[in-house]
Amino acid sequence: MSKSSKSAEFRPNDYVVYPAHGVGKILSIDEQEVAGFSLKMFVISFEKDKMTLRVPIDKASSIGMRSLSSPDIVGKAIETLKGRARVKRAMWSRRAQEYEQKINSGDLISIAEVVRDLHRNDDQREQSYSERQLYEAALERLTREVAAVKGIEEFMAQKDVGEVLDQRVAAA
Repeated sequence: MSKSSKSAEFRPNDYVVYPAHGVGKILSIDEQEVAGFSLKMFVISFEKDKMTLRVPIDKASSIGMRSLSSPDIVGKAIETLKGRARVKRAMWSRRAQEYEQKINSGDLISIAEVVRDLHRNDDQREQSYSERQLYEAALERLTREVAAVKGIEEFMAQKDVGEVLDQRVAAA
């Protein structure tokens, strides 16, 4: 299947993952005139962020817009959370940049790696502000997609992910 026909699969009411913003819902496919050209666009709503995004259909696949992960990818992401945190010895600014790239990649397993690596339990040192911001962004992206794939409320997905992280800490 070519990349351009893949984006034509999306229809109104489908949930999609936009790499820079996470899970959104396609409201409609509109035609809009931009600089004298008529463009077909996906109108995507990110309910939680109170944001609407218009994405040209032709650009959807090249920017990395994709459908929700399959249940087995979600399972692999949950397994990733159970692993040991891999914290590199690089400077924080370098690691932060890598975490940011993983979060914005839209890849669920990469996002789960960020959550795993930045998760702190109560007896560990306090997180810096930027560390906490990255952790919360990754956790939110992960739980939104898990909720959408499983068809559950986001708070239930957060609870499930939290339990997995707590079990990992208890096993350590």
